[in-house]
Amino acid sequence: MLSENDIYERMVATILDHRLSPGTKLGEDKLATAFGVSRTRIRPVLVRLANEQIVTLTPNRGATVAQPTDAEAREVFEVRRMIEPTLIECFIDAAGAADIDVLKRCINQEEEARLSGDMRRAIRLAGDFHLHIANASGHQTLGRILRELVSRTSLILMTYSNNHLQVRAEVAACGCEEHRALLNAIRLRDKREATRLMRSHLAQLESQLQFTAPDSDAPDLTALFGAVNA
Repeated sequence: MLSENDIYERMVATILDHRLSPGTKLGEDKLATAFGVSRTRIRPVLVRLANEQIVTLTPNRGATVAQPTDAEAREVFEVRRMIEPTLIECFIDAAGAADIDVLKRCINQEEEARLSGDMRRAIRLAGDFHLHIANASGHQTLGRILRELVSRTSLILMTYSNNHLQVRAEVAACGCEEHRALLNAIRLRDKREATRLMRSHLAQLESQLQFTAPDSDAPDLTALFGAVNA
C-alpha cells in the first residue's frame, strides 16, 4: 500500500519532470484510481502540494497543477534577490568547513545529474545548494521564506524554460558554474562578492525564462501513475 508521502513524491516528480503541464486538472477520483487508493488518501497530498504552491486548489473546481503567471514568476525572483544576499552573508559568518563541503557536493552531484539528463535530480540539487545556505545561515525567518519559494521556483523554471532539452537542462539546473563562483567567494569570506554573485545568478536565471506556455492535451493520469502499483 502506497503511503501519502509516496504519492506526494511521485506527483512532485511528475510535475517537475514536466509530464503534467501547468493548468492540468487533478481529479481526486482519477488520482485515487491511478494510485489504487481511496480519495481520502489523495486529499491531504493535494493540500500539501497546494501549501507548497505546486498545486492550486479552487473551491468547487478542485485541484490543478499550479500555473504561475509571468508576473508571479518575476515576483518570486524579485523576492529571492531581496533575501538571498542577506542569507549568504549570514552563512559566511556562521558556516564551517562541513557546510562548505556540503555545497561542494551539491554542485558536483548537480552537474553529474545534468550531464546524465536526470532533470528532476538536477533541479532538486540546485535547490539544495540554496537551501543549505539558508538552513546554515541561522536566519530562521528568511530561511523559512526561501524554503517556501524553492519548489515554486522549480515549477517556474520548468514552466518557462526553453523546450529544447539541453537548454532547459542548463536553465533548470541553476548554473553549476555560477554556483562554483559563489562557493569560491564563500571560501574567501568575501561577503561583497558573494552577494553580488548571488544577485547576478538569480537575475541570469530569470533572464533565460521564456514566458510562453505550450498548449498540450490532457494527460492520462492512470498511465502516468498506475505503474507504481504494478
